[in-house]
Amino acid sequence: MLECAFGTPSERAQAQSVEQSRNPSMSYKEFLVEAEGEYIVELKGAARVKIPPIHRRVPHEQDTISIAIRVVCQALSDMRKACQRNSLGDQFSDRLWMILDAMLRKLNKKVCAVVSEEKAMESNDSETDVFKLTYLEGNSWIWEVGGIKILVDPILVGNLDFGIPWLYDAAKKFIKNFKLDDLPEIDCLLITQSLDDHCHMKTLKPLSQKLPNLRVVSTPNAKELLDPLFTNVTYLEPGEGSEIQGKDGSSVKVRATAGPVLGPPWQRPENGYLVTSPSGKVTLYYEPHCVFNEESVGKERADIVITPVIKQLLPYFLLVSGQEDAVRLAKLLQAKFIVPMRNGELDSKGALTSIIKAEGTMQSFKELLMKELPDAKVLEPKPGVPLEI
Repeated sequence: MLECAFGTPSERAQAQSVEQSRNPSMSYKEFLVEAEGEYIVELKGAARVKIPPIHRRVPHEQDTISIAIRVVCQALSDMRKACQRNSLGDQFSDRLWMILDAMLRKLNKKVCAVVSEEKAMESNDSETDVFKLTYLEGNSWIWEVGGIKILVDPILVGNLDFGIPWLYDAAKKFIKNFKLDDLPEIDCLLITQSLDDHCHMKTLKPLSQKLPNLRVVSTPNAKELLDPLFTNVTYLEPGEGSEIQGKDGSSVKVRATAGPVLGPPWQRPENGYLVTSPSGKVTLYYEPHCVFNEESVGKERADIVITPVIKQLLPYFLLVSGQEDAVRLAKLLQAKFIVPMRNGELDSKGALTSIIKAEGTMQSFKELLMKELPDAKVLEPKPGVPLEI
């Protein structure tokens, strides 16, 4: 309960006399208000709370100030009700009522201002922190965060056949009619690996003719393929980073991580990426084979992890990992959301198709994850439908 005294010493004495006659155990503490200065609130049995003038506050103080002002408003409302119940009279009652009315009007305006500003700041922050993820099947994505659109490993022209269609030829199951002309305005092209299922030349050649100055961030392993096509390419080794600028001045940070080694052991690894929202509050991790360096990944944190969860195997060779490795990845990064890729689910034909085997299911992955990271949520994307996180 907030106890208070207002007015001149004689008025306070009168109020104290009246109230103590009803409740002798009640003690009085001061509630002082300076119209243009500081608000000081002293609660019974608690320390004094000092609230700076609102026009002097800085953003990180807003929550505390808003709460404190709400306490003051509620206390004044309670005091006014107490006056009505106790029927305080004479000049003191009139003066107290006038003070309460003035203070309530003033404080309510300030509370509205604080709340409105807080909501505006929260809205601005939340908008820049939302990742909108559109899965285009295979390894292809469109990511949007803070108004910046990133096209990832696109396959939008023709099938995926690695140049040897008799051995392997795959088409998308659901997004069959999505073409380059259907793309929104893109700010950056992100390439994780140098092979055709990530760096798809049937798509990238016409894309470069349409957007020759498009910003590109890529693994250095794709340099020979990309240099003839694009003029604005940044090649990132694992551990290196860059910024992607939006047209409105916002930017997201991209940092490369080590992915799989597709060749002899001495070859440079391909890339995964950490993408951080403009405010720096939300980070996404992506590596399309679920292959990672535990020591380096263990030093990172990511709120969102995009990874395959169903393994794809050739005899004696792991093409794409998942299952327990995907759980281990999510746990290392302390992920809150896991977005599973189904990059093996394509309409495929050719000699290789019959010997590629899948291991694990979505359900078995969820069961494994529940044991190790029970608070994490699995969000399954639908091809072509934006998923907002």
